[in-house]
This record gives sequence, C-alpha cells and structure tokens, in this order.
Amino acid sequence: MQQQYDYIIVGAGSAGCVIANKLSADPRHNVLLLEAGPPDTHPMIHMPKGFTKIAASKQHALYYDVEPGASGKNTAEIWLRGKMLGGSSSINGLQYQRGHAEDYNHWERDLGLAGWGWKDFLRIYRKMEDHELGANEFRGAGGPLPITVSKNRTMLMDKLIEAGGEMGLRHLEDANDPDHEGIGYIHSVIKDGRRYSAAKAFLSPVKGRPNLRIVTGADVQRILFEGTRAVGVECISDGKTTQYRASREVILSAGALHSPKLLQLSGIGPVAHLASLGIPVLHDSPNVGANMREHLIFTIQFRLTGDYSQNPEYSSWRLYKHALQYMLFHSGLLAQSPYDVTAFVRTRPGSTRPDAQLVTGPISMDFAAWEGFDKGVKLEDLPGAQMLGYGTMPKSQGSLMIRSKDPRENPKLIHNHLTHEDDKAVAIGTVRFIRRLFDQPTIKPYISGEMVPGPKVHSDEAILDEYNRMSGPGYHTAGTCSMGNSADSVVDERLRVRGVTGLRVADLSVFPTLVTGNTNGPVMAAGWRASELILEDAVR
Repeated sequence: MQQQYDYIIVGAGSAGCVIANKLSADPRHNVLLLEAGPPDTHPMIHMPKGFTKIAASKQHALYYDVEPGASGKNTAEIWLRGKMLGGSSSINGLQYQRGHAEDYNHWERDLGLAGWGWKDFLRIYRKMEDHELGANEFRGAGGPLPITVSKNRTMLMDKLIEAGGEMGLRHLEDANDPDHEGIGYIHSVIKDGRRYSAAKAFLSPVKGRPNLRIVTGADVQRILFEGTRAVGVECISDGKTTQYRASREVILSAGALHSPKLLQLSGIGPVAHLASLGIPVLHDSPNVGANMREHLIFTIQFRLTGDYSQNPEYSSWRLYKHALQYMLFHSGLLAQSPYDVTAFVRTRPGSTRPDAQLVTGPISMDFAAWEGFDKGVKLEDLPGAQMLGYGTMPKSQGSLMIRSKDPRENPKLIHNHLTHEDDKAVAIGTVRFIRRLFDQPTIKPYISGEMVPGPKVHSDEAILDEYNRMSGPGYHTAGTCSMGNSADSVVDERLRVRGVTGLRVADLSVFPTLVTGNTNGPVMAAGWRASELILEDAVR
C-alpha cells in the first residue's frame, strides 16, 4: 500500500471529512485520511435517536474525565467524543446552528483574522447547505449537507413558541438568520429519516476516488518532523506501528481535545511542561492546550398537568411500535432529533445580542436513574418536559495538558466553568429566563410545577450552587489551538502552526472564541475554509 501522500489528514470528524472531500477533488492530489475509530456502519449511527446507544459503545465513543478548577463550578465532569468516521457528528444531537454573524465579525474585525468574518462564512454556508426551506440570501440549497426542520410538532411545543411571543421573542422560521434572536422549531442534519454526519455528507459520495485513501483504526501517536518541517505521522494500526509520509502538509483535524494533545506529544507546547515530561521541545508554544472554552448546560424540568408529554412513547410496546415504523419507513419519532424547539435569548438587561441558547422537547429524564451516557438514558414515567439552557459566549477558560509522553494516556483536563463573573451572571439569568418562559399565560395551564431543580432553588447563590450538581458540558469544546496574529498564538490566520512548517490545525480547537450555538455546522464550514487556504497556498 502507498505510504507517501501529498496531504495527510488526522481525524475524520466534522472538519476532516470536508477537507478530505475538497482536497481530493483535484486528481493530482493524493490524500490520506486517518481515523482512530471504526467505519460508520453501525445502524444506530444513522438512526437520529439511536445516538444514546452509540454513546454507550466504547468502540464508538471516547470518555474524558474533566476536573474542576480552583474556583467556579466545583464538581468534575465526563466529556464524550465520537470515535468513528464522522467523529462527533456521528454521535451528536444533530442540531444545525451557525451562530450569530457577530461571532465571526468579531474574529475578523477585533482579532484581525482576515477571511474569517461572516461574509466568508455565509458564502461557505450557502454552498454547503441543501436546505429544506430553499435558498435565499442567508441560506443555500443544492449543497452536499441536507438541513431539515423538525417534524415532531406537538401542542405543548406550539404553546411554548407562543409563550415566547408573549415575552417578545419573534417566531423563527429559520434559527440560522444572521441575527437569530427568537424561538422556533429546530433545524437538523437529517434527510429521509437518516442522520447526515460529515462522513455521510462529504465522504460517502467521494470514497471511490482513486486519489483518496481512508484508513480507519489508525490511532496517530505523533507527528514526524525533519528539522522543523512536518513530514508525516506515526500511528498504531492493528497493533502495528506504521508511518505515513506527507510531501506537502499534515493537517490535524482531531478535535479540540486530541489535536493539542498530538502537538504536545510531538514537542509543540509549553516548554516547561514538555521538558518536565522528557519530551524534546521543537517549538515553545505556550497556548497549546490553553484558552479552552466549553458551553455549560443547565436543565430545568417541569411536571405537566396532563398527558402532553412523549415520555411514554419511549418505553414498552410504544417503543417497539416506533422502532418498527422506523425500520419499515424511516419515519416517526426515532427519525427526529432529540429536541424540537430552540431559542436564542438575552438573559440580562444591556445585552446587545442573545447570550444564551435554549432547547426543549416534550420529554423529561429520570435523573434518579442517570449514571451517564455509557449506562443509557431513562425517561420519567410521569408526564414532563425539560428545557436545557447555556450561556453562548463563555469567558471562563480551562486547560488541557498531557500527563506523560505515553499517547495512550488521556490528558489532564480542567474545565474552570463559571470562573468569570459574566458567565455566572448569564448562568443565573438563563435559569430565571426559562422560569419566566414557562410561567407565561399561554403555557402556564399545562404546567403543574417545576420539579428540577425545584422552586426552593431561588436565590442567586442557590442557583450557582445547583450548577455544581446539575450542570454539564455541551460537548462544544473550542480554543485549545487558537488562531491569532500574535507570536504566541498556536496557529496563524491561515491555520499554519507557528514555529514549524508543513503543519496545520483545522477543527474546533482553532476557534479563538465559541460561536453562539451548536458547533457541528461551524466546524464543517471551517473545514471548507481550511481547504480553500490549503489549495491557495499550494499554487503559490
């Protein structure tokens, strides 16, 4: 088998699949895509509501223990990532959100990252999308990625959207408008009842290209260098060590938890830390693993006054009925995303744009039985509804540092949630906004009471204390290989790793701040943008 390639892409997740597609479109480029996990052949991957089964599979999911910092939220978390073709896009909640236009304009205008503003992202989104609602000036049709609107329309969710109107929220037909403040039904990467991961949208149509090789089960251990030039990677595959060489570039698209780990293992990172582990330092890059940002989700659950919940549909004979409907027709509840309605809201007076996202559905979890995704999800027996909320622009910053030179060991992760005063204020404001929403006249007759965390959790101090018990990650980690114009940024605006040549990072780790919403769509768009930059530089 050929061991020499023009481009080697590490990680077949949301960005890596797009990059492999775009680079291999030119038959002159020999492209190798390496993925540590298996192919995406398990049937539960493609069933939208099958994600809980895949999340419980150690073959398809990675689990990371994450520690609290010295202040802020004081409890540990477990972070989950997909390990298969498609990466986390094969295991996520399927929501397609692009964020606010100002997210990207901030990068270009305030951080000086030319080519990373809303104008360029909008251009890419319109090329990338095949939207059910059709093309207009803000969305695309005919692209490789199908976007559909939730079909799970229920009376309770209709009433909740009306309740949002009573609070002044506009009804969003498309929550991906450049200014997305409002409430409406969720848009998802689903087509004909099947999940459209990055692998399904970008790899499946081109996997027969003779100049594209896709290798699964290839766990990259380190980057190979000649001097300061990246020339390949070393990986473990089928228990054997294999080296692949790149004549042009190595592109890390392994995600915000693994790309910085690979840089540190390869000698690019904080010099004192690497030297303490006996790793020869190739380039002192102090911010590799720093600036780690994550959305922190808080859940509120309500008991309903009547049978307006879909909890019973996921147990006993009803679940078998829905499973049969899905197997025969790829339709019904199992063909929809986990949640149905989303809202982007301002939680504090003086906020110039939405600072929190809410998602909801007519279901409620049995938290007493919750032991983690690896143990499965159980819904309540009684009728309930839940709403999840999180601050979209966290300023608290965590960190990622390898523990040793052993690639098999997970890095030390510190989340540092709620260490910034603004994040605390948004956290409190999010809880209070959700409570006001469910207290509006249109929805109130259907609500019996708040069950989790409960009305006794009322003061600011009590709410923040409850975050220690009830909050968890959005699985949107960003920033650990942040791009910037300063000498100590990990990558430059063309995603080239500073201090070396022939090496780029292209995934969520390069985002200097989080976008205000789910991250799958933005990372695919960033992979598209990375491909443009790589191809531009190839002809210089």
